[in-house]
Amino acid sequence: MRLSRLAAAAAAMCSLLFAEVAVAEILPHPGQALYRTHCATCHDSAEAMRAPTRATLEAMSPQALDFALTRGKMQAQGAALTDQTRGELIAYLTGRSGATPETWSAPMMCRGARAAVDLKGPASVATFGFDARQTRTLSARQAGLKKAGLRRLELAWAVGFPDVTMMRSQAAVVGDNLFLPVAEAAALYSLDVSDPARPCVQWVYRTPNGAPLRTSAAYGVIADDRPVLAFSGMDSTVHVVDARTGKALWTKNVAAYSYSLTTGTPRVLKDRIIVPVSQFEIMQAADNAVSCCTNHGFVLSLDPATGAQQWRYDTMPDAQPVRDRGDGKPLLGPSGAPIWNSPVVDERRGLVFFGTGEANSPPAHRNTDALIAIRLKDGTEAWSMQATENDIFNAGCGPNPRPTQLNCVKETVYRDVDFGASLILARLKSGRELILAGQKSGTVWALDPDTGKVVWRRDIGTGAPNGGIHWGIAFDQDTVYVPVAQIGRPLPGGAPIDPKLQPGMYAVDANTGEIRWHYSATPDCAGDRGKKAPRCERLYGFSGAPTVIDGAVVQGSLDGRLFVLDAATGQELWRYDTLREFETLNGVKARGGSIDAASIVAAKGLLFVNSGYGMFGQAPGNSFLAFRPKP
Repeated sequence: MRLSRLAAAAAAMCSLLFAEVAVAEILPHPGQALYRTHCATCHDSAEAMRAPTRATLEAMSPQALDFALTRGKMQAQGAALTDQTRGELIAYLTGRSGATPETWSAPMMCRGARAAVDLKGPASVATFGFDARQTRTLSARQAGLKKAGLRRLELAWAVGFPDVTMMRSQAAVVGDNLFLPVAEAAALYSLDVSDPARPCVQWVYRTPNGAPLRTSAAYGVIADDRPVLAFSGMDSTVHVVDARTGKALWTKNVAAYSYSLTTGTPRVLKDRIIVPVSQFEIMQAADNAVSCCTNHGFVLSLDPATGAQQWRYDTMPDAQPVRDRGDGKPLLGPSGAPIWNSPVVDERRGLVFFGTGEANSPPAHRNTDALIAIRLKDGTEAWSMQATENDIFNAGCGPNPRPTQLNCVKETVYRDVDFGASLILARLKSGRELILAGQKSGTVWALDPDTGKVVWRRDIGTGAPNGGIHWGIAFDQDTVYVPVAQIGRPLPGGAPIDPKLQPGMYAVDANTGEIRWHYSATPDCAGDRGKKAPRCERLYGFSGAPTVIDGAVVQGSLDGRLFVLDAATGQELWRYDTLREFETLNGVKARGGSIDAASIVAAKGLLFVNSGYGMFGQAPGNSFLAFRPKP
């Protein structure tokens, strides 16, 4: 009798458990409705809305999503959530509510003599453009690679980073040391590559508040002979650390407006650190709940030893009411001119050169979509050249907004043609110097550095919000190497676009602006690439910044391929598909994705490449790859 009662109780308990499982399978996760209400409009249309896809969100860490919703780009959307509902949304997307401890670096820590950072070697990559002129060119000696070796590369090793979807930041290179920021890991890693086959970790710097990083790393030796690294985070905090130890000298939040953001790599000089400041009001202004628009870009000069402000240059005055937007609230302006490229500093002239982005509200200030020079000693403006007038652009508005979109305006060319590519101070063989710039309109500009007057321009299509010419250009041997992500469409009333123009790489004569050669990028959706590379039939152009090494141009594509081209002819020398999974030295599962932003450097006979860029509907990834010539 007792056994039968026990059996009956067990059966009842099993029935209850099965019922609970069934109910759990039927009832939706509480975060599902939150996602549909607050997130789906943008993230289910990621390319159009310039956002990560839902799959990319699911691969992020809970910390990264929490930061985005509370202090980052999604803070306006996150304001509608409570602590509980934000946690439910994050748990729904990631399947987790807490952080995953980072354990991989400990087994890879350097031992013995390699544990100490040796900075006796030269700094071959000290800023975004590598050198003071920002040419993005390395000699065979600096890279330890010759063009012949770049024809026969093979994968040497890979390192993966957990909970990371975007490898957006370029390493600084000093001798045998790589200083690599990993944005979503909220960390900068000092790697020793003196043994090219077995890199090791010397130290790890983690942001004090866990905020993700954003910029690449800059290196320099300041007036008291301390070697330092400078880089910035998603929260607009500038970090300056001792390159020998990874210990912070200081941190400083430089945000001045509600949506301030640091994207461009700082520039380290002996007596100052130059910091460009951008803003992302462009992503918020289509929301009527946002008071539009009040943010603009600016440049800071900070004391390298303390972080104290020496001067500040504003691209425009603070916004004032322009008119009633239709509901009794004011439309504010001017605004815009984000500075998300990295400045080039000419210490001989005493000038700092940079480019700006679009306006976000009327009137479109003369310093929007402009090239600007300011004085190094005090930040006063020396000259400004506006490349595109009246470019008032906000994501979600469109050129003909609905009357209900109160922050959107019709009096605009609505192009979003920023100068995202960092400028180059080029010295030609003739001795003449030029400022070279690439614009998202697809235009290459050459200006006189003393006056800002245009020497020549070369239009390569009409561009698009994501390029045109996006993250960078390179210069070597009187040639500008120009990656083009999209050619664009004919402008209203404009001339037809030459059908010979295609996404790819262009070699442009720096003396005249004439195109010397062109390498066409073509889509590859064969096999399973169509699934791995989102919208592979369209997202295949060259958006990231190129690197020139010993007469070869190294370039990544939006669909994850890596190319080496002959710098003299444009002939393809080698290619590699990073859109796959990798076995890694650190045991972290890794996969490649889109190659974008700034990702390609070289040292000790190795070519280093970041693979993965989970924005704008592109392929996420978490891989840091090293290639070497085959024996």
